[in-house]
Amino acid sequence: PGLAEKKEPIKIGAFFALSGPAAFIGTPTKLVAQMAVDQINKEGGINGQPIQLVFGDTEGDPTKAVAIAKKFIYVDKVVAIIGPTRTGTGMAVKRLVEQAHVPTIMTVGGDPVIMGGKFGSYHYVFKTPQRSSIAVKRIYMYLQKKGIKKVAILTSSDGFGRDGRRWLEKLAPQYGLEIIAEESFNPRDTDMTTQLSNIRTKGPQTIICWTIGPAGSIVAKNVKQLGIKVPLIQCHGLPDPKYVELAGDAANGNIMPSTKLMAWQQLPEKDPQKPVIAHFVHLYNDVYHYNKDFPINTHSGYAWDALMILSRALKKAGPDREKLRDAIEETKGYVGISGVYNITPQ
Repeated sequence: PGLAEKKEPIKIGAFFALSGPAAFIGTPTKLVAQMAVDQINKEGGINGQPIQLVFGDTEGDPTKAVAIAKKFIYVDKVVAIIGPTRTGTGMAVKRLVEQAHVPTIMTVGGDPVIMGGKFGSYHYVFKTPQRSSIAVKRIYMYLQKKGIKKVAILTSSDGFGRDGRRWLEKLAPQYGLEIIAEESFNPRDTDMTTQLSNIRTKGPQTIICWTIGPAGSIVAKNVKQLGIKVPLIQCHGLPDPKYVELAGDAANGNIMPSTKLMAWQQLPEKDPQKPVIAHFVHLYNDVYHYNKDFPINTHSGYAWDALMILSRALKKAGPDREKLRDAIEETKGYVGISGVYNITPQ
């Protein structure tokens, strides 16, 4: 008894936007990360060794994210990293963790964090949220079913918005869709009526918006103020009670792709995710009472899934970074909060 406490802890860096515009996602993500580690340690940790999280606040700032990642790697000597929150901060650190050979599981929505670039391919970076490309396909499948052909897109000018725009443009022809209007905005903007007025003149059958944070609800309000009657579709980053709270009546009729977490009670009993999500929701709401300050949203499960995938790989490979990386990549059939995960080198 008590052996787990006596063994050296396995240190894992965990950095999120705990302040700044994405704090409403980053802060509960940190709480969930701690909740996941508590569960792992309660069950004996990693072969008797406890996990210890070393936290950092990126403030949603790429420069700060790089400074924290360096501290994790060279000062704290972490075995692996989870986070950050935003596509921009993820992009800022991916080359650094790759060069240092530190397995990193990002909780970032955008695809560029796991894609190759001018520096070649990235072997140490993984992510738990659905890819933007998958979310775009879901939206386009829905539009195809509805017989919609003409689409307008309104995207934020940050890394996440640009990623969404790229996939929206690239995949439209496959679904018989024509993008007849394209506008963008700064994620900190407080009014998008100019862009929406331009879109309205083109007569689209639907408007697709790609952003996270309060900007999404501003777009919804502006659509309502302008009396635009076509459906507004939001991206996979917005299913959140906060969205409904900020958009008010303007949220009525808005459509968005989401993790099963947001409608888990409606899942059939045979769905393998249902008991896993039920346990997570029970811990989050009834044991830790996080829902008082942060009602569950589509982002809530990402850090849990990252840590569970990581702990499975650690049990298999131990804290050696190279072996750990290989074990993460061999993840098959992990039933998580945000999906069933099968990881490949791609």
